[in-house]
Amino acid sequence: MVLEYSENTRLAQETLLNIKRAILMLQEWNEGVESADEWLSSTYGMQKLAGNAMMVEVIGEEVKKVEKRLGTEFLNLRPEIPWREVMGMRNHIAHGYFDINELYVFSVIKNDLSPLLEAIDYLISVLDTLKMEKEVDEHCE
Repeated sequence: MVLEYSENTRLAQETLLNIKRAILMLQEWNEGVESADEWLSSTYGMQKLAGNAMMVEVIGEEVKKVEKRLGTEFLNLRPEIPWREVMGMRNHIAHGYFDINELYVFSVIKNDLSPLLEAIDYLISVLDTLKMEKEVDEHCE
C-alpha cells in the first residue's frame, strides 16, 4: 500500500484523533465501574450507559470514515483489531434502539478500548510520518 499525505489523509488523521478522544472519554467516564449493573442501578447510571453507547457508536462511525478515505488496507496495518466488528457495533447501537446489551457495552469498554487506542495511536503515527516526509520534501524542493 502506497500512501501520500493529502487532504484525504489529513481528514483521516483528524478522524483518528476524534476516535482517540472518544476512547479516552469512555475510559475516564468508566474508571472504577466494576460491572454493567452499576449503570442499571440508577437513573444517572442509565444516562451513563446511554452516553457510553453513543460514544461507542461514534467510534464505529468514525472508523467507517477512515476506511472510506484511506481504505481497508490502511486499517489492516493493525490486523489484530476486528474493524468490521467495530463498525458493526455502531450499526447495532444506531439501529438496535432498546436492544442494546449493557453487558456487551461494558465488555467493549473494559476489554477492547485499550488495544483499540494502541492501534489508533499507531495509525496516527503513520500519518504523522507521512506528513513530516511531505513537509521535508516540500522544503527541499
